[in-house]
Amino acid sequence: RALELAAPSDRPADAAGITLGPLQREVSAAGLRYRHVSVTIDRAGRTASFVIRAPGAAGPADITGIVAAGDDWWPLALGRELDDAILSMRTNEPDIGIWLLRTAGDPALVLAVDQVLEHHRTHWFVRETIGLLRRALARLDVSSRTLFALIEPGSCFAGTLLELALAGDRAYMLAQPDAPAAPTITLSSANFGWYPLPTGESRLERRFYREQPSLAAVRAHSGEPLDAALALRLGLVTSAPDEIDWADEVRIAIEERASLSPDALTGLEANLRFNGPETMTTRIFGRLSAWQNWIFNRPNATGDKGTLKTYGRGERPQLDTGRV
Repeated sequence: RALELAAPSDRPADAAGITLGPLQREVSAAGLRYRHVSVTIDRAGRTASFVIRAPGAAGPADITGIVAAGDDWWPLALGRELDDAILSMRTNEPDIGIWLLRTAGDPALVLAVDQVLEHHRTHWFVRETIGLLRRALARLDVSSRTLFALIEPGSCFAGTLLELALAGDRAYMLAQPDAPAAPTITLSSANFGWYPLPTGESRLERRFYREQPSLAAVRAHSGEPLDAALALRLGLVTSAPDEIDWADEVRIAIEERASLSPDALTGLEANLRFNGPETMTTRIFGRLSAWQNWIFNRPNATGDKGTLKTYGRGERPQLDTGRV
């Protein structure tokens, strides 16, 4: 049966595979550093700042050059590094409950890579690379961490990297209407189905509950750099504070989440991310009734110093800050 299922595959029989070399990673108490991804940990604030960098130059545009680049090709290298960083932080840093997602670099280079991916999507190597990026982004969806995207000057939330902001529980975008280097976001074809959620939908479809007028309005601006005002009007970001309010709004949002029960946040965020069509994955990660039962049986709720036991006594609960 396995051979019968494999027989219709268009995977070439004469193609050579790609060797995946060891990741170049530096690990320290302060965080993680790769070529295209870095993670800086603030232990006092219980936050981790992820910075995902755009390619430094235009990469190969033809299949020969892409295959020759191998595991140095930016989309593949980025997917492997992001995947490793997410898994490392989930496993080794359970007390770091808030992940701040940032990007840096030239949006035009990211969009150029998306055009190459789209042009060669049927080639086995490109197809597998898109699949790796989809899986790495889905790691965020199933991570029990608060995810805030911060869109600031120098950001490159464009195309594939815009998925990071769409995966966040909230996206804050700095509004600088008169600044020449004000941050923008840019949609590409990558945002319309390349990297589906565990529900099987694109992040834009889930964001707008598949409402076609909203999706059509967003699609009409695909390829166009969107400033904070337009991004907010289209519903692509949560908030767009100006320079006066930016620091305080972001700080308050982070401190608010850090003060809440990590168990309650895990359940609430899971239901925020998996509120679409039910699949086997959403049954595992997003069933509200299952999360409610789990949350109310945890020490953070029912322990001697849990939220339910201290409620009404004028005491503050003592919460275990570790995330599962």
